[in-house]
Amino acid sequence: MSDSSDEPGAPSGILIRPMRETDAAQVLAIYQAGLDGGNAGFETTAPTWEAFDAAKLPRHRYVAADTASGQVVGWVAASAVSDRCVYAGVVEDSVYVHPDHGGRGIGLALLNALIRSTEAEGIWTIQAGVFPENTASLRLHEKAGFRVVGTRHRIGRHHGRWRDVILLERRSTVTGL
Repeated sequence: MSDSSDEPGAPSGILIRPMRETDAAQVLAIYQAGLDGGNAGFETTAPTWEAFDAAKLPRHRYVAADTASGQVVGWVAASAVSDRCVYAGVVEDSVYVHPDHGGRGIGLALLNALIRSTEAEGIWTIQAGVFPENTASLRLHEKAGFRVVGTRHRIGRHHGRWRDVILLERRSTVTGL
C-alpha cells in the first residue's frame, strides 16, 4: 500500500491513505464514538489495538485524514468472514466516520478505497451487517453498490433488547463473476 491516495470522490481536504499503527488511538476513538451512538454494532466497547489488528485484514485498512491537521476523521477495514477456503474471496467491512464529519462523502471515499483494494486481490464479495435504524450506513452502502440480501431477525441482544441486522453485499464487477 502506498502512503497516499488521490481517492476519486474524496472530499476536499481529505486524504485517504492506508491505516498505520500510529493511527490506533484515533481509529479506536472513532470506533467508540460510533458504538456510543447505539446503532453501529453489537459491541459496547471498542477493542484494544491488538485485538483490532488481529481481526482486520492488513492490506484492506484505510483512514480518512484531514490534510491540514493530519487528524483521522474516519476509517474502513475488512475482516475475513470465515477461515474456510471456499470463502477466501468474501470479506465483511467496517466503516466508521467521526460524528463531527458525517455527511461529507468521507464514508463513500473510504468504501471505494476498500472496494479497489479487495478487487485488486480477487475478493469477489464484500458483505456488511447493519442495524435497520442506521439509515446513514444503509444509504452509504447502497451508494457504494451494495444490495440488501435479507434481514436477520432478532439475531442478537444489544442493550437489553433483540436487534435485527440487515445483511448487504457487494459483488465485484471485475473479478469475473
